Amino acid sequence: MLKVNNIEVMYSSVIMALRGVSLEVPDERIVALLGANGAGKTTTLNAIACLLKSELGDVTHGDIHFSDVRIDRKSPQEVAAMGISQVMEGRALYQHLSVEENLRLGAYLVRGKDSIKTQFEMVYAYFPALQRLRNNTSGYLSGGEQQMLVIGRSLMAKPQLMLVDEASLGLAPILIEALFEVIGKINKERKIAILLVEQNANIALKIASHAYVMENGRIVMDDSAEKLRSNEDIKEFYLGMGEAGRRSFRDVKHYRRRKRWL
Repeated sequence: MLKVNNIEVMYSSVIMALRGVSLEVPDERIVALLGANGAGKTTTLNAIACLLKSELGDVTHGDIHFSDVRIDRKSPQEVAAMGISQVMEGRALYQHLSVEENLRLGAYLVRGKDSIKTQFEMVYAYFPALQRLRNNTSGYLSGGEQQMLVIGRSLMAKPQLMLVDEASLGLAPILIEALFEVIGKINKERKIAILLVEQNANIALKIASHAYVMENGRIVMDDSAEKLRSNEDIKEFYLGMGEAGRRSFRDVKHYRRRKRWL
């Protein structure tokens, strides 16, 4: 469904943020993109959604195809109309609008009252709390409720591919588990492909079929989620399951040296 082929991204024609990134998201699959802050994960999503121009960024090399159509030179609205929706990091809501008004904005490209009504029913089925809060001002919701709302708003667009950026950010572990369970259900029941950007590798690898590891604007490793969960380097650097007792400065240097994946 989605193929990112060796792209480079430059900001202001000076700063290279991505250096030859390639990845694929097959139909109806969840693919995780893992990495620390500043690795280039969000830039990758913005390149796919064609949102780089607003930040003075540009894809200067390579190409991106969605359903065999090249999209990296299209406008954001054209990409959205093709069936790609993005759940942005930081719960980007219209905070002065109600829950229902935010959801309705997600259905801007959906035609037909009956179709929009069906989308509302589907979102409320996945997130019953949103139906109870539908008349509440979205800016006063809790963090977990706001995250439900941005995912629900993305679903309103009837996407074929969802780009989900840091869904676990700032949430309690019990909420993260519940939220990712719903994301898994959406993938299985609605046959929606998902590219999941996450720092929480443990939860992402539980629901993804494949994963890529990104550092310093490069893909440094990729494999099935099952194999990455058992990879010793992934366990140490991302799952907090490394050898016990490392605390000295010498061990910090060891960490940095080993983490040079390339």
